[in-house]
Amino acid sequence: MLRQVLLRASENAWLERQMRRRSFARRAVSRFMPGETANAALEAARRLGEHDISTVFTKLGEALDDGDEIEKVVRHYLGLLRQIAERELSSQISIKLTQLGQELGQEVAEANLERLAAAAEHGNVVWVDMEASPYLDETLDIFTATLARHPNLGLCVQAYLYRTAADVERLLALGARLRLVKGAYQEPADIAWPRKPDVDENFMVLTRMMLEAADPAAPHGLATHDTALLGRILDEARGMGLPRDAFEVQMLYGIRAREQLALRRRGIPVRVLISYGPHWYPWYMRRLAERPANLGFVVRSVFTR
Repeated sequence: MLRQVLLRASENAWLERQMRRRSFARRAVSRFMPGETANAALEAARRLGEHDISTVFTKLGEALDDGDEIEKVVRHYLGLLRQIAERELSSQISIKLTQLGQELGQEVAEANLERLAAAAEHGNVVWVDMEASPYLDETLDIFTATLARHPNLGLCVQAYLYRTAADVERLLALGARLRLVKGAYQEPADIAWPRKPDVDENFMVLTRMMLEAADPAAPHGLATHDTALLGRILDEARGMGLPRDAFEVQMLYGIRAREQLALRRRGIPVRVLISYGPHWYPWYMRRLAERPANLGFVVRSVFTR
């Protein structure tokens, strides 16, 4: 129930205005993002790189419908790719197609994704985030069309949707690189499992499919902070006789930092998602919905300075 409340709150404009004005909210958010600028994200990636932990950057914001703003986002990511190369970081980028003009038409988003994929050809990966279900089919169409020209693309898939197993089967047949997450949007029960145990079980079904197609040269990402689920994943990979670098464990910046270091010491690749930018409210509320226990941190932030 708390998860549903938080997801509804993520779409509430009045609550967003209130949160953005509160200093305690910014302190709480700082646990999960190093700052609002690309430079802050790049510096955080450098520090994580000292521990041999890779990173992926995403600039917060979605559902853009202004051509000038969309072009600014594309140019921002092009500049970020140059910065990654110049600083020799083990970093990638992750974008939302609604940042690239999906609201203006499929051809606009596809053309801008093409620009980013072409700029990242030299050994880097451009990840496409999956958004709420109304965008799903068009996102798959744009991704698969661009993948045919640029194999350096990856796609996020969501374990809470009933249809994802069929989507994953088709995407793996195309040679797509995938990142598996549980899912963070408010979806109806006729298309998504509402109960966590069911989502966890489907996560494992999808994990087995991805592990069977594992390629250390282009590893899939398994994104979870659930230590029990992570233990099952590692047991599954061992049982299949896979090497430790057959896939990546992906986590968010600021969450399970000790576990990230422990996994890396065991030789398991770890990649941390670093989010940044001023449009943090809906993203932050969805992160709380994924792990409502983090609300305790917010409450403590109200009373500490």
